[in-house]
Amino acid sequence: MKNFSLIFSALLLFVACKDTQKDNTNEVADIKTYTIEQFMGNENAFANGFSPDNSKVLITSNRSGIYNMYNVSVEGGEFMPITQSDSASVYGISYFPNDDRILFRMDGNGDEIFKIFLKDSNGIKRLTPEKNVRALFQGWAKDGNSFYYQSNERSPQIMDVYEMDIATFKPKLLLKNDDAMDFGGISADKNYMLLSKSINTNDSDLFLLNLKTNKKTKINETLSKNTPEDFSPDGKSFYYTTDVDAEFSYLMKYNIEDGSKEKVLEKDWDINAFYFTHNGKYQVMFTNEDAKTEMYVTEVATGKELNFPEIDGQAINAASFSRDEKMALLTVGSSQLPTNTYSYNIASGEYHKLTDVLNKEINPDDLVKATVVRFKSFDGLEIPAIYYQPKQASSANKTPALVWVHGGPGGQSRQGFSSFIQYLVNHGYAILAVNNRGSSGYGKTFFQMDDQNHGDKDLKDCIAGKNWLANQEIIDKDKIGIIGGSYGGYMTMAALTYAPDEFKVGVNIFGVTNWIRTLNSIPPWWESFKDALYLEMGDPNTADSVRLKQISPLFHTENVTKPLMVLQGAQDPRVLKIESDEIVEGVKKNGVPVEYVVFEDEGHGFVKKENEIEAYGKVLKFLNQYLKGKDQTTLDTGATETTEVK
Repeated sequence: MKNFSLIFSALLLFVACKDTQKDNTNEVADIKTYTIEQFMGNENAFANGFSPDNSKVLITSNRSGIYNMYNVSVEGGEFMPITQSDSASVYGISYFPNDDRILFRMDGNGDEIFKIFLKDSNGIKRLTPEKNVRALFQGWAKDGNSFYYQSNERSPQIMDVYEMDIATFKPKLLLKNDDAMDFGGISADKNYMLLSKSINTNDSDLFLLNLKTNKKTKINETLSKNTPEDFSPDGKSFYYTTDVDAEFSYLMKYNIEDGSKEKVLEKDWDINAFYFTHNGKYQVMFTNEDAKTEMYVTEVATGKELNFPEIDGQAINAASFSRDEKMALLTVGSSQLPTNTYSYNIASGEYHKLTDVLNKEINPDDLVKATVVRFKSFDGLEIPAIYYQPKQASSANKTPALVWVHGGPGGQSRQGFSSFIQYLVNHGYAILAVNNRGSSGYGKTFFQMDDQNHGDKDLKDCIAGKNWLANQEIIDKDKIGIIGGSYGGYMTMAALTYAPDEFKVGVNIFGVTNWIRTLNSIPPWWESFKDALYLEMGDPNTADSVRLKQISPLFHTENVTKPLMVLQGAQDPRVLKIESDEIVEGVKKNGVPVEYVVFEDEGHGFVKKENEIEAYGKVLKFLNQYLKGKDQTTLDTGATETTEVK
């Protein structure tokens, strides 16, 4: 599969609405601008599930500056701290099914080598090996007496499947995953396991493994994308999505006894998730509709759709249910407002707000709503994008702009509030988040259009986005830059390297600059899709290395003539720090302004508030100086600043 959230995760998610914002007047909105400290004062909090008696909810929040666990009454109120880490972030997994013990995970300051921990009345206990072993929680058994997880304890390259009994906390090896497959779930009776195997970045094979006989049955007959979803409540069948003979993934049902299949549901967009609640009372489906998540919950017995209340005029984009199926946790948000969690009593319709994450110092009316736009690229292909227009912009008060490129390859700019985006827009920068060819969510043909073509047509799509911005009457066409993280950071460097006259500045956030090194140094636990990655990008150990060197900005830094900012986490296992070190050194030789910010305690994405404040505040300062401020011809050249944050 080409879901490089596993490789180069998207830095941010974006929201989609219907119509392009237009402003043909000279009137400027009167809004207040806010500091980076105020925007980072927005809390990021998400629920990890109900306690067994539904009296409280486990919450993971960064209100302390880094992520810790809290609990809160199901009726809302004060957060009660469970952990108080001041170094590594703590991420809740869930309460135990039948008591108030808690599972959580931690890694080493962003190195992604996660461990699973137990929190109980006696303190904290690590349940998985300490040294250089990655463990990922994969769900509770139906009876609640054990949980499943994957670990590369036996071999760095192999993520085996284990079951851990919660009475003894002794692991049991269920699958020696020597074929490097992806885990897809275990049936309630523990007789069957679903597995998938990536063939290329779009297509994957699906298998049903009989755990009693060890017989493995291939489900798909043709090359296609096949994703396991869930077993039926009675255990006689399972559901999966596929795109056989279609542009978008649709829902299928497979009968285990006779091997028959039937199409359950097809839509005009991808069905990207489907599952049953604990006892099978409801089925829950999610679709990706024009960069927006839509959720459909149906009562299985009656076929009736479960309708949730409208809350604050915002969309409910997710729901998770209690084990007794009487309660749900609703996530509610928009492009203009950050996501909050509500508890919802299904029988009574009563709901309570559990989180209130927007900084009280920020007036939501000063924030902007995003819109979906589309523009033609160089070859006539229609490119979708998400557009954020500053409220203070007008034809008489033209604003600078940024083309924003998502992570990936294969990511998508889509729904979700971003404090960083709102901060930049609040300070007068229009942002166009381009879903260039190769982005997910628009059909498999569009998805595959950038295969072994990176730094060429995908870059031309971004340049077409810049041209679209330049044609908007509120945009200063001479002040358009490019910014992105991970793959988006690569696109930033590709733009400055291969199209040096198109953008005025570039901000590269932990972006790939040497594909040969990156593809040769992928973490061992990504073995299951390494071959698929090589098909997408090219194999660095073959003649593909010639093309990979050609598209790697590191080897062409002499072309960079515009101011550059680079941000990097020293613990990043996906894009190694040396990538950013070397690109900075190369560009400095050209005598152009370069600013480099390194965080010693971050990985692939910044999660500590103090580091976010440092990073994003410096980004705005850089843009104000080199994009919004002076004319490019009057800049002092050769200015280089390196900041290392311990």
